[in-house]
Amino acid sequence: MSYPGYPPSGYPTFPGYPPTGQESAYPPAGQYTYPAVPGGFPPMGGGAYPAAPPTGGFPGAAGYPPPGGYPPAPGGYPGAPQPGGMPAYPGGAGFGAPSNGSSFGYPQPPSQSYGGPVQIPAGYPGGQISTPIPPQPAAMTQSTQGTIRPAANFDAGRDAEILRKAMKGFGTDEQAIIDVVANRSSAQRQQIKTAFKTMYGKDLIKDLKSELSGNMEELILALFLPTTYYDAWSLRHAMKGAGTQESVLIEILCTRTNQEIREIVRCYNSEFGRDIEHDIRADTSGHFERLLVSMCQGNRDEVQTVDYQKAQADAQRLYQAGEGQLGTDESSFNMILATRSFPQLKATMDAYSQIANRDLLSSIDREFSGNVERGLKAILKCAQSRPAFFAERLYHAMKGAGTDDSALVRIVVTRSEIDLVQIKQMFTQMYQKTLGTMISSDTSGDYRRLLLAIVGQ
Repeated sequence: MSYPGYPPSGYPTFPGYPPTGQESAYPPAGQYTYPAVPGGFPPMGGGAYPAAPPTGGFPGAAGYPPPGGYPPAPGGYPGAPQPGGMPAYPGGAGFGAPSNGSSFGYPQPPSQSYGGPVQIPAGYPGGQISTPIPPQPAAMTQSTQGTIRPAANFDAGRDAEILRKAMKGFGTDEQAIIDVVANRSSAQRQQIKTAFKTMYGKDLIKDLKSELSGNMEELILALFLPTTYYDAWSLRHAMKGAGTQESVLIEILCTRTNQEIREIVRCYNSEFGRDIEHDIRADTSGHFERLLVSMCQGNRDEVQTVDYQKAQADAQRLYQAGEGQLGTDESSFNMILATRSFPQLKATMDAYSQIANRDLLSSIDREFSGNVERGLKAILKCAQSRPAFFAERLYHAMKGAGTDDSALVRIVVTRSEIDLVQIKQMFTQMYQKTLGTMISSDTSGDYRRLLLAIVGQ
């Protein structure tokens, strides 16, 4: 039995086995990924480990699986992949289903291991390993995908003319505006703004604001703001005036890449003449303040390979900092969750579950409260699945009475060119309804039509 796309062609099937052409690095220096055996690692060709694979790949090499594929984990693979590569909702043990009290809050797509010890072919010492299969290199991982892509045969001047006609005279042709803005990338929209001012000597944003109102206005303006500026503006708006919108600070600062955060920090300073760290310190306090200050440094490790020894050590340290003692050492949680890469944190969560007999999210529930709890959990949920985190945010923005339209607009716009396709898939798996269906029931008019056009419904 084999699984689609696994293992990737030319990628080592077992942990730590040197890739073709790197057999001299056996075992990899400083990486104890083979199971330890008395007397240390056997020499190359010694027979205790499988022979090095022949040129052309691993299938058929001694001690490796036959061409039929990698042997299944006990209990089977939890959920077959869906079109586009996203796993189906597993529904099996260990994958907490939504709204059933699971501390995860959403299903965890299978990632590095398949639910149990992997049976190893004869010739590999130990018979089985419990270490997860190493993640694929970045080039081999599931790529994300936005619902909006750059339009072909793009003509900024033509689009500017369409928008001018849609707003000229009595009334506004909202459908013409929707047809343009929902089918152009953010970079193309910036070119349309420039062309509009060049052709008509008028500011497109001001003209749109004079023609639109309410949620439709907010959505259109969000689409025409440069992405980095929109994030910086959202953070400033969240801290400006009385009160603070902590959920916005968490959503942006705990989910963006290092490069995105650094650009946001620079934009915040240049556009608003303010230091974001100073504003965070003025508007928050305690361990939540420290977590956000750590986040706005943009210094998270982004290496995609996983060090399983470090994951085990970090899991042990987190256990001793929380469940394993009276009181909580918050600085240990801050240090590990603010600096480790997301794949590394995922491995740490797996190791923690084995040490503590409960998942790390549950322990954070027990050890923390308030905004710092929500911030730490946001980081861990992104480590598990960033699309699932945003799917959950969208669901709660529309769940129950009333709609958090600002959150709905912000997430749909900011993820529309990154991973909104995967967010939609996760939304359906988690809540048994499509994102488009929920948007349709919670919004109306031109606002609804534009949102649905962006999400591709």
